[in-house]
Amino acid sequence: MAKKKSARPKKYNRIAEVLENEGKTQAWLAGELELEYRTVNRYVNNHRQPAVEVLFEISKALKVPVQDLLEKDKPS
Repeated sequence: MAKKKSARPKKYNRIAEVLENEGKTQAWLAGELELEYRTVNRYVNNHRQPAVEVLFEISKALKVPVQDLLEKDKPS
């Protein structure tokens, strides 16, 4: 039996929250990183995860530590 694809991807990053907190848009971030909007949208929605190098570029553009972009483990 085929594995059912979940409707909501697992959340690995907090890029959406950081963008909102900083008052920035996905379009702005795409321009800063010289990436297609579609690529940034996939990162923001956790459909795709950025490479470590890209995470550092995102943190630099948003002027936040890389750790702020990563989802923190919640205690069990």
